[in-house]
Amino acid sequence: MTDHWFESMASHMGRAYLRYSFTKGTVQEIDFLMKHLDLKPGQRVLDVGCGPGRHAHELARRGLVVHGIDISQDFIDIAQEDAVVGSSFERLDARSLGTAEHLRGFDAVICLCQGAFGLMTAQGDDEAVVRGMGECLRPGGQLALSAFSAYYAVKYHVDATFDALNGVSHEVTEIRNNAGESRQVDLWTGCYTPRELRFLLSQCGFTINSISSVEPGVYVEAPPTVESPEFLVRATKHSTSLENGSGGGIVPLDW
Repeated sequence: MTDHWFESMASHMGRAYLRYSFTKGTVQEIDFLMKHLDLKPGQRVLDVGCGPGRHAHELARRGLVVHGIDISQDFIDIAQEDAVVGSSFERLDARSLGTAEHLRGFDAVICLCQGAFGLMTAQGDDEAVVRGMGECLRPGGQLALSAFSAYYAVKYHVDATFDALNGVSHEVTEIRNNAGESRQVDLWTGCYTPRELRFLLSQCGFTINSISSVEPGVYVEAPPTVESPEFLVRATKHSTSLENGSGGGIVPLDW
């Protein structure tokens, strides 16, 4: 597994990551996903880019069997230290999900809060992550994926530099660890429009159920706008994969 720029950030933040305001909406986010993904106790969920495990832990508390992956060993260690019965974790690069044969047959996959997918800024890496998540799902399995809004980035991220060619926002920001020690770091975030998300997921074997404008702790069914920082995509894996000869070409979109 190759190193990723995010790992040094996670190593510095450690548990201090859980102090950031965007992590405080976990219960509301899981309430929403339990309802709209129709999750039931006993079902298996894969949390891609799980970080310190906050979503995985909350799902496990509700009786689901959850496995979390993250590229940061420091975050995985925290997630394991706080593990709830029914939750498990391993260090894994989300770009390698397609070959992770031990991660198959999940009822649902979640990838939230710019975990894994949102950090994929090299050409093709985001597609590799989405295809890999599809490989991990059973036919008819559910996906919940959040992505940073390109509209919002252009309109409101005045302190960041937006790469219009590649759809990547770059900012220099300050992070702190548990001791309050600060470090200045570069942060790159992949940004998307709903149209791009539709095309990407449909090409990777998913039917789009909805794309909503959301923000951390406020997951709702709402039409996409330019005023919310994230889009939340809910999608279903096709019963027959594109690679299995289901007709090829672009899958009809659920507009």
